Amino acid sequence: MRVLVMHRVPDSFVRYARNLDHTRHQITYVSVPERAATLPAGVPARRIERPGTGDTAAEVIDAVRDLPRPDLVVALSEYDLLPAARVREVLDVPGPRVADVLPTRDKVVMKAAVAAAGLRTPRYAPLARALAHGVEWTGRSVLKPLAGASSEGITTYPTPDAALAAVRDGSLPVDVDDFEIEEFVDGPIVHIDGAVAGGRPLAVVASRYLGTCLGYAQGAPLGSVQIDTPPATVDFTLACLRAVGITDGPFHLEAVETPRGPVFLEVGARVGGADVADSFELATGVHLASVQLRLLTGESAGVPEPPAVAPDARYGWFVVPGHTLGSTHCRIDGEKLFRDDPVVHRWVQRAPHEPVTAALTYADADIPLAGVVGPAPTPVLERFLTGLFASVTVEPAKDPR
Repeated sequence: MRVLVMHRVPDSFVRYARNLDHTRHQITYVSVPERAATLPAGVPARRIERPGTGDTAAEVIDAVRDLPRPDLVVALSEYDLLPAARVREVLDVPGPRVADVLPTRDKVVMKAAVAAAGLRTPRYAPLARALAHGVEWTGRSVLKPLAGASSEGITTYPTPDAALAAVRDGSLPVDVDDFEIEEFVDGPIVHIDGAVAGGRPLAVVASRYLGTCLGYAQGAPLGSVQIDTPPATVDFTLACLRAVGITDGPFHLEAVETPRGPVFLEVGARVGGADVADSFELATGVHLASVQLRLLTGESAGVPEPPAVAPDARYGWFVVPGHTLGSTHCRIDGEKLFRDDPVVHRWVQRAPHEPVTAALTYADADIPLAGVVGPAPTPVLERFLTGLFASVTVEPAKDPR
């Protein structure tokens, strides 16, 4: 096949060389210049740079204008799923079109599909409709970009009236057509990760967040620990996936635990961020990006037998942000009692001379502190992360050079 890869996710995460036969297939990678160094090395492939300053789909289409039409378009980043659908439509390549992708990217379309399947979601409304007609709830409310990620652009308010007032008076300048408002559902937030093939689950693991993605966007630590994944959780997950049309490949679903059962928040047809994938692989032996690439190219998913570990052995991960520091360098304190704890599987810490990025990211190499923990029972992991988050501090610092 002629395979067009819209490259954004590093090869160290995807393992392109292991999962794409670069001799059998004609592979073309289209990448922005700053990510060219994260392409796979030592494999026969065409590498094309796009500017990365304009519309992604338009830049990719222009980059491959003089090449034969691809048979497959691969996009593994959440940010590229809709652009890839547009590329397929323009180039007439088989695969998901925009209408197929919207239920996993547009939060209103997504919740409408899940609610239509008889599953619980927060009450919600497109922002434009809410401004014109109001909403049916009165409590704490959230404004969200329809196609946002990593909780960027999310704001919370004590009431929907307060949220709508912030938009009306201009204190929160947003494009109303690109936002929704939804009720805040209180309770622990879980993420459920895995992969399906033909709608059949290959592996499913539930985890509970410590902290929230919104809190991380605002500068607080975030992590999660794996918990039991009973049949009811798997059934709920599969029902959500069917509702939005995810039948093949990885998924990352978030829900709120309530006394009446889970409330759906959102789902992506992608591998979870931060170190979700590494924790998942440690627990199951399944590398989710590999499964995705193999399914896309029509090969067997190659799911291995789970590793032999104790029944209550779980894994988790943590990230401590640096994008709110206002500095390219940082000083980390309070971590020394934790870094050599036996529960630590991997510890990644910026040295004083190493910069942190100003962009909101979960990438280990760009933030002050990150790691993977386990194997250990869930309560042990929770105590460790809770203690770490309470003790560690990150302060801005000058470049020591």
